[in-house]
Amino acid sequence: MIIIKEVLKVIDIMSAMCMIFYIITGVCVLKTSSKIKNSKTKKKLACIIPARNEDKVIGNLLDSLNNQNYPKELYDVFVLPNNCVDDTENVAKERAAKIINCDNIQMKSKGDVLRHAFDYLREYDYDAYIIFDADNIVHPNFIEKMNNVLCSGYRLAQGYRDSKNPSDTWVSGSYSLHYMIQNYFLNKARMNINWSSFINGTGFMISKELIEEKGYSSNTMTEDIELSVKCALTNEKIAFAEEAITYDEQPINLVQSWKQRERWSVGTLQCLKLYSKELLGDIVKNRNFASIDSLLFLLAPVIQLTGAVTFILHMMVQLVENPPIDFVTKALFGVMWYIASIFMAIFVIKINKKPVKNYIKGIISLPLFYFTWIPINISALMKKEAKWERIEHTRIVKLDNIIKLNYIKE
Repeated sequence: MIIIKEVLKVIDIMSAMCMIFYIITGVCVLKTSSKIKNSKTKKKLACIIPARNEDKVIGNLLDSLNNQNYPKELYDVFVLPNNCVDDTENVAKERAAKIINCDNIQMKSKGDVLRHAFDYLREYDYDAYIIFDADNIVHPNFIEKMNNVLCSGYRLAQGYRDSKNPSDTWVSGSYSLHYMIQNYFLNKARMNINWSSFINGTGFMISKELIEEKGYSSNTMTEDIELSVKCALTNEKIAFAEEAITYDEQPINLVQSWKQRERWSVGTLQCLKLYSKELLGDIVKNRNFASIDSLLFLLAPVIQLTGAVTFILHMMVQLVENPPIDFVTKALFGVMWYIASIFMAIFVIKINKKPVKNYIKGIISLPLFYFTWIPINISALMKKEAKWERIEHTRIVKLDNIIKLNYIKE
């Protein structure tokens, strides 16, 4: 029992240190930043959209891209129909998108599709590439804002990932709040203190120069996290383009959410296995804060599961040494934690100038959403790899409706 208590004490100290780290970095969101300036220079950009059977939603994305406040001759839109059996390619052609064919090419992940696109576009004179998912809708100023980031000297940037269906279900509402918290306390906070932000799957930009210099490859299920880690190891700063906004369709039920988040967890653990040694070496040798940040990010599934196990062990120790367990105190602590999460969610909604009423389902269920990560991470740890499974997108929402409902971040 003494050994167990000492081990728990060490784990508690390490968990507290991680929490303090994220609290300190999160507070940095209050620091003002003006690193991105409006630029009169206009770069030539290519928008890349991997798509597999997305004919229901891709039309709205293409409409939003065709109506950008940016010179039409300075950007092109490329759709990559990935072995589709629906009308995705025809919908894309009807909206003047260029097609990069992926038929009869084995694509195991989105990373494979992107590598194919970058290889195809190598001979073209684009300055940078912007990557979207087919279910996205893009703010009219998105390309203009990303151009400003590129002209400010950044070769890689993540835009603001917003949601187009936050009020559909408790799952979509929780996702929406999750991304809002990540945008604010993770990426914006790091941008404010000149740390590297994290790539977050969609609505990001990568320069052609960077790809030509370092290449592009993906060895895991989470090409975005892997790219972020590689940037940390090479001191490549990732900007957070807060004003470049993408509206993303969130899963609406737990089954869809489980599949998606399990894939994320498997990919994160794959990255941990592949890059933890390099990150540790970089931390020891170069004292690189970006590598510390990345390593903690990759350890998130392990830290979460460790926290759940240590909580159970603490209960067992108390039951053996000082029975009975004070369940009333534990319950009160749980209620306080739940209330605190509600206040945090409301704070983030308000600071992002959005109406609370559109996020009620998410506010109420956010703690449950995070709690479900525990069984998801357990499942991910038991899997050697996860098969890429398409999440069906059917939520047809036009940009005008997003503005009318005030989902839009002004």
